[in-house]
Amino acid sequence: MELSIIFLPLIASIISGFFGRYIGDRNSEIVTSALVSISSLLSIYVLYQVIVNQYEENIVIATWISSGSLDVNWSMLIDPLSAVMLVVVTSVSALVHIYSIGYMSHDPHKPRFMAYLSLFTFAMLMLVTSDNFIQLFFGWEGVGLCSYFLIGFWFKKESANAAAIKAFVVNRVGDFGFALGIFLVFYLFGTVNYDEVFQQIPTVVDKNLSFLGFEVKAIDLVCLLLFIGAMGKSAQILLHTWLPDAMEGPTPVSALIHAATMVTAGVFLVVRCSPIYEFSPVILNLITVVGMTTAFFAATVALVQTDIKKIIAYSTCSQLGYMFFAAGVGAYNVAMFHLFTHAFFKALLFLGSGSVIHAFKDEQNINNMGGVWRKLPYTYALMIIGTLALTGFPFLSGFYSKDAIIEFAYLKGNTTGYYAAGIGIVTAFLTSVYSWRLIFKTFHGEYNNKEVKIEETHESPLVMLVPLFLLSIGAIFAGVLFKDLFIGHGGENYFWSESIKFLEPLSTDHPPTWFLLLTPSLVILSIPIAYYLFVKNKELPNEIASMNKPLYNFLVNKWYFDELYEVIFIKSLKKLGTFLWKVCDGTIIDGFGPDGISSFIKKCSIKANKFQSGFIYQYAFVMLLGFSALLTFLIVK
Repeated sequence: MELSIIFLPLIASIISGFFGRYIGDRNSEIVTSALVSISSLLSIYVLYQVIVNQYEENIVIATWISSGSLDVNWSMLIDPLSAVMLVVVTSVSALVHIYSIGYMSHDPHKPRFMAYLSLFTFAMLMLVTSDNFIQLFFGWEGVGLCSYFLIGFWFKKESANAAAIKAFVVNRVGDFGFALGIFLVFYLFGTVNYDEVFQQIPTVVDKNLSFLGFEVKAIDLVCLLLFIGAMGKSAQILLHTWLPDAMEGPTPVSALIHAATMVTAGVFLVVRCSPIYEFSPVILNLITVVGMTTAFFAATVALVQTDIKKIIAYSTCSQLGYMFFAAGVGAYNVAMFHLFTHAFFKALLFLGSGSVIHAFKDEQNINNMGGVWRKLPYTYALMIIGTLALTGFPFLSGFYSKDAIIEFAYLKGNTTGYYAAGIGIVTAFLTSVYSWRLIFKTFHGEYNNKEVKIEETHESPLVMLVPLFLLSIGAIFAGVLFKDLFIGHGGENYFWSESIKFLEPLSTDHPPTWFLLLTPSLVILSIPIAYYLFVKNKELPNEIASMNKPLYNFLVNKWYFDELYEVIFIKSLKKLGTFLWKVCDGTIIDGFGPDGISSFIKKCSIKANKFQSGFIYQYAFVMLLGFSALLTFLIVK
């Protein structure tokens, strides 16, 4: 049964990818959706067994590498951490498959799209069920490859191709660090299997290594390199630039890859390696700083974006920052709790935005929408639920998980924790403002689209609304139902068992009442503020922007990261490439190599050709020269 969870999506991908032209579009959609849905139901059953019966198993599928001390298996590790990820990945994937039947109904390449979705799901499942770093890396690169396929699915669209290449290249930067981290793990421990590595951690805590001319602790270096990989995959600041551009792919791709699964792989990696990170306070502080910086940065940029999908993409980036700084303060279980709840409401928002885009005939600018809440009542109501959950409105799923992150950061009691809690509160307020800005500008106010008449807008078909409805259930109830299970109170009977390691139990204290009430109060207060700014007095935001033009431009240009990378990396590398091509390759190598030799021979041939004139006296002169040269050679010798 467990193996079926992994291999059903692979079988679905093979059937749709290789035989889609024979079985037809509709059968491809049915087969892939059905098999992934079965995988989802089996995953839920496995999680039930883990919760009720503390079921854990490591199923060896095959021996992969056996060379010296390197012994790596293909396996399926079932423990609380992987069981939670199985449910997240397969549930969201199944709903995205079903949603895609309606959303991609007019696309001529539906079997290929469904095959990519299923292949991505398989790669992600291989990642989360691995019991060693090599299989993890296989799944890691697999989801990266599939994301390239899916982002660039509309390959005739230049911007989609550029976005796919950008995602692939930026992730290679992080993956290079990740690969070095795996090499270092094998160098230090002689194995890449989780259990064996984690057992040996105390033996290398005091070991130092020389790295780039610096003497560093081995454990810190391992954690840093692994975290660089996590930064790339989970779009943390400095390696985040690919995520917003990835919205060029079809909306179901955004929901699957960039809301619930691939981008959470970095968080999963850090949590899976908690037995290592617990011995590296320096890197945990770094993770906290990077996470809270990313959360704040993405929230500020989302305030001024106009593309409905990019607003939600920056929201994803911000929420991933929350997960990382939760892990950074040692609350790995709370990071997983937010990952779990976030999957439901973020997929709901992405698929809801797809429903809006579908109604407006591919329009994505929220300034060209408005006034359609009566025309799209179901989409409107479901997106309201997603927005309430995202912003942490009391008693919805985001309220329990996001507030828990802020509370544990506060309870950490050190400077980094206090800063993270403060920035988390500010970011929560900004999140609420830009989320309600999206809702009010999309559904309320005047109708602003000049291309599509309001009478032509219509609600999405049932095949698209049903997945939204199911996700909304998770957005409402996932927090309250799983809070005690995921967070708990520590101790031997803890749900996470050995899948998450705590050197010290999490604090069981409670923050002050005023602190507990602060974030929900700001979230509630932001609703009338956003309504006033974006419905009642729509000119005020423009006036504020004109009064703070440098700040507005700074945010619109996404803190100028793309421009900065253009100057530092792209232009300089282009100049270096041109120099190597023109001077080194063209002038030196080709000039003195094949081009130079052929040019010399050609010139000699032209000179020699002049002696082939047909005049006897010239031939006699050449013979005399040759005889003289030969005679000189013999005399000198």
